[in-house]
Amino acid sequence: MCDSLVALGPATKDGISLFAKNSDRPPRECQHVVRLPAARHPPRARVRCQYVELEQVRETAAVLGTRPWWLWGLEQGVNEHRVAIGNETVFAREPLGATGLLGMDLVRLGLERARTASEAVDVITSLLERHGQGGSGHVHVEWPYHNAFLIADPHAAWIVETSDRHWVVRRVTSVGNISNGLAVGADWERGAADVTAFAVARGWWGAEHGPVDFAAAYADDAGVPPNLCGERRRRAAELLTAGEHDLTAASMRAILRDHYETGAPHRPRAFDDPRFFSLCMHADPLDNTTAALVARLPADPMVPATVWVCLGSPCTGAFTACYVEAGVPEVLARGGAEPDAGSPWWRMRELLTQVERDVARFAPRVRERWDVFESGLAREAARVEDEARGARAALLGGFVERAVASYLETAEALVREIAASA
Repeated sequence: MCDSLVALGPATKDGISLFAKNSDRPPRECQHVVRLPAARHPPRARVRCQYVELEQVRETAAVLGTRPWWLWGLEQGVNEHRVAIGNETVFAREPLGATGLLGMDLVRLGLERARTASEAVDVITSLLERHGQGGSGHVHVEWPYHNAFLIADPHAAWIVETSDRHWVVRRVTSVGNISNGLAVGADWERGAADVTAFAVARGWWGAEHGPVDFAAAYADDAGVPPNLCGERRRRAAELLTAGEHDLTAASMRAILRDHYETGAPHRPRAFDDPRFFSLCMHADPLDNTTAALVARLPADPMVPATVWVCLGSPCTGAFTACYVEAGVPEVLARGGAEPDAGSPWWRMRELLTQVERDVARFAPRVRERWDVFESGLAREAARVEDEARGARAALLGGFVERAVASYLETAEALVREIAASA
């Protein structure tokens, strides 16, 4: 599952575009925060993705993002040119094979190869047309799936929805969001050359109706819970619209923590409840939010682009500040398939487990502590970023190290405190 959101400059309080995503994955699948350095590659170099080998480009950009411990690709990320991308599982009629490009491969490839959101659209759509989608996106389950993408930069944002090698693109004008179902109708601006003809040939669309309604023709809802994404998509759109023209990184983080009317505290619901699947997802053993990201994308290259990252559930965790140019402390990339006390992700998972013993009692206490942490960190980030407009890598790097150390200390203290509570 997943939810991705964007607010372009005119919709934000300070005129700086914002991108956000919750990565919903198997509940006990550890994620890493990673930085991939910029690189130059020799002629005719090749790159191995999860299942497919491709021709490498001459130069790849530096990228900061999160990924499940076993994957080559990324769930979400931002590159040095301030392009941000996130992907979602969507359900489409075309069958997929055992090999092909994963959505996470395409996120990483788009970030490594594009300088603008429009270029990233071209990278992703040209690669999926050539290589197709396929291969399992889960380590223990054979489940290939189609993808949608939200792609943003400081000036523009695009929604890309796909069915194997077919795709359509729609521009975001102010705020936008995507979830786990096809939603682009006939209002797409660009698409695969045969996107309408293919649907007509399959009997999914009538030729007399003109350009294809992508969602109506290509979506496959068979076997998909009817409450999977509809309420989440509406809820995210509602919250974005309510805050339009006044949105901040903090308000985007709050949206990622949302559980409908209960806000940040999670209230368990029956599976057939229309709101069983929330933006901050708690659908164990199906899916949970296992990492989240909020990025500020300033147009001014002298203003640092803050990438706020959260390991685990946003409602019981916190976002810490990172920067593409400053790197990422190695500790944030620790952890694998099994519980590991030395892994920040697994400690955040333990905190969630402890809170879930009595959500009503423990969640407000944890949230209060993390809110103090985040607000203090945001103030320090603003100060450091203002000082770092020149030679900034060292200043930002030192701040990130301090922030991550405080993040881990607070997490460990909360785990011990809640675990000791009877």
